[in-house]
Amino acid sequence: MISNSLKPLILKRISCSSKTVFLRKDFDDLGKYQQVGRTLRQLVASGKLAKLGYGLYVKTRPSTIKKDERSIATCGGFKGASREALNRLGVKWRPSDAEIAYNEGRSTQVPATGYVIIQGDFSRKIYFKNLELPYKTRIHL
Repeated sequence: MISNSLKPLILKRISCSSKTVFLRKDFDDLGKYQQVGRTLRQLVASGKLAKLGYGLYVKTRPSTIKKDERSIATCGGFKGASREALNRLGVKWRPSDAEIAYNEGRSTQVPATGYVIIQGDFSRKIYFKNLELPYKTRIHL
């Protein structure tokens, strides 16, 4: 099976990369479209990667809370991974007004939702297990 020879190449690229979020196109040079897709599905099934959305994958690690589960291997967890995914997709975004006020010290209210404001059209879902990135779209940032 060809994908068995592709799996070590993809795993090496993932482990050597400082990135934690990967696009499918990051692996296009390693094999044919279907081979890469099949191998990425196998890595998701084995827990080495998790799917964040269409063509989006993230590194995982063993969970510190639940035995036999995997969690996102990103500083900031899902929030950090979803924001890195937006950057990797080239989406122009910014934190919510409440998060900006909290970070600048103008508010003591801790923002709970962690939503972002996206400029322009964006209709993709970024998710992990039961979490989904909440966002609002605006014309100007």
